[in-house]
Amino acid sequence: MEIEISSCEHLMYVSEIQQEMYDSAQRRGTGIAKRSIEYLSKKISDGNAVIATENGEWVGFCYIETWSHGQFVANSGLIVSPNFRNRGVATLIKNRVFQLSRDKYPTAKVFGLTTGLAVMKINSDLGYKPVIYSELTQDEEFWNGCKNCVNYEILMKKERKNCLCTAMLFVPENNKVNGVVNNQPENQYQNEQESNLSV
Repeated sequence: MEIEISSCEHLMYVSEIQQEMYDSAQRRGTGIAKRSIEYLSKKISDGNAVIATENGEWVGFCYIETWSHGQFVANSGLIVSPNFRNRGVATLIKNRVFQLSRDKYPTAKVFGLTTGLAVMKINSDLGYKPVIYSELTQDEEFWNGCKNCVNYEILMKKERKNCLCTAMLFVPENNKVNGVVNNQPENQYQNEQESNLSV
């Protein structure tokens, strides 16, 4: 299996990725259900995504977004093909997209919203901490992206103070050891094939 930064050569997978994002959100009954082909294609073409493939088949995907003029970065749209779940692929992709975020935006806070326990565990191992929503970007465009979620009404009723998702945040200054930024997760996932994580 190859996990690499996306490029135009990966555009052949965009329709399958979009459909699986939608189907997965429908099965879970939560999450962002739809991203346009154009939106995902731009992420892939611009190298702002990570894609895993095996023998010409897409395995998994995740992309990065920036908010508040680059002060915040989100790793979004993490999805693994049903044929490759329960093999630790989500962890490998999340590690790679996290490193891409840190390389491109080393001073940015990295955040995510999730309802998935497996993703919370991956984020925690990378140094994310649970936070209240006010610690995240207040960029209106980010919150507009929640409109496609089945829980959007709950978010708005609670005045964007909380929802069913757990907010998690990685703050670079909080992850220094003797003044040196720790860019690597503490757990290197040496037994990755034995992991039972799925998205």
